[in-house]
Amino acid sequence: MSTLANQLAAGEREEVARAIRLLLARPLLTEAADPAGFELVRRRREPLAQWFDYTCGWNLVVEPRRGYARLTKVRADPDGSRPARRARSGRAPFDRRRYVLLCVTAAELLSMPMTTIGMLADRVVQATAADRALAAFDPVHRPERMAFVDVLKLLESYDVLRAVDGTTEAYVESAEAKVLYRVDTTLLMRLPAAPVGASRLAVPPDNVSARFEELLTGLVRERRYGGTLADGTTDEAHGETAATDAQRNLRLRHSVLRRLFDDPVLYRTDLTDDELAYVTSLTGRQILRRAVEQAGFLLEERAEGFLLVDPEGIATDVRFPDDTSTARVAALLLLEPLCAAPAGLLPEQLAEAGADLLRRFPRWAKAYQSEDGAARLSDDAVRVLRDVGLARRAGGRVVACPAAYRYRLTETASSGTEDRPTAGGTASGDTAAEGDQQ
Repeated sequence: MSTLANQLAAGEREEVARAIRLLLARPLLTEAADPAGFELVRRRREPLAQWFDYTCGWNLVVEPRRGYARLTKVRADPDGSRPARRARSGRAPFDRRRYVLLCVTAAELLSMPMTTIGMLADRVVQATAADRALAAFDPVHRPERMAFVDVLKLLESYDVLRAVDGTTEAYVESAEAKVLYRVDTTLLMRLPAAPVGASRLAVPPDNVSARFEELLTGLVRERRYGGTLADGTTDEAHGETAATDAQRNLRLRHSVLRRLFDDPVLYRTDLTDDELAYVTSLTGRQILRRAVEQAGFLLEERAEGFLLVDPEGIATDVRFPDDTSTARVAALLLLEPLCAAPAGLLPEQLAEAGADLLRRFPRWAKAYQSEDGAARLSDDAVRVLRDVGLARRAGGRVVACPAAYRYRLTETASSGTEDRPTAGGTASGDTAAEGDQQ
């Protein structure tokens, strides 16, 4: 019996670890998208909820009857490195217009369990026309319909919208397209992850730009840490006193482990003095290593920082190396000159490196075969490297980060008649690059 009990306990630990990594990559997990993954999370929801709450301070809600699990990931330092992306157009990031339409559309859907694309578009037209801070939505114009379709496809990917008759893409060609949707309003309300509702920080539209950073900080402020903000200062504006020692330790644990489990790599130079002292303390190191082991990761701890390796690649939703896009191939190819220049490369040098790639492969990267194509190619490649923690900007230069030296280019060849580079690279493992800020 003892052997059986040990086997059962080991099996549960393995399932919990797998489910943790699954949720890190997909904070909104639906039964329709991944039946096996959802069943695993449903079965182990109690230890999962306890692990996320203790380790990162994130709330996990599992709704078995409604078929979804929602991990509300909160970051104290939100940035734009993980944008919403279009299902079409090569998964280009959302622009300002699409974000505006997403917010307005979501607000209108809250009262519509069933709707058609035409009815919903009319509601969005009326809502934007009534708000002087917004540009009115005009479905007569094709670019507007394309932006609207991108928003609807994103909501469909979240299972908030489900087309029961017709296809959303048809609306791009004609505003008279007929599409019927079923709306999951309960799931829609689960999408926002910010602890503070935006309506509680309402300010005159003219003041938003000047106070944007302040408002963004206000959205992610968590009262559990007492009067301290993300940087450890006291929130005197709310008349709150300094946090207790327990609250400060809680904030430090969550701030460090959130970044460790949410970013490809965590550098010591990116930590505050308090965070670095915590993670190098005896207690902090024990908590960190235990959390990593429970999640099924391998921890690489070096002088420069920390990196998690997922042996099975479950938590890795953004892979590198990866040849699925031109920018990702170029990113790997640019690592060699970047790593060979400890002081970094200037934009002009990066553009020349991009131009060299275009000369070597003249029929590759057709979207960049233009006068400014080399600069755009290098910019997009650098953006990829920055997103996966392999490069940073410093003093007008792009500098390779320590983790970049883990990668080595093993081959570069043309692919058939397309004269397309096929880049192969090696690294010591896949990082847990979480890119979905839902």
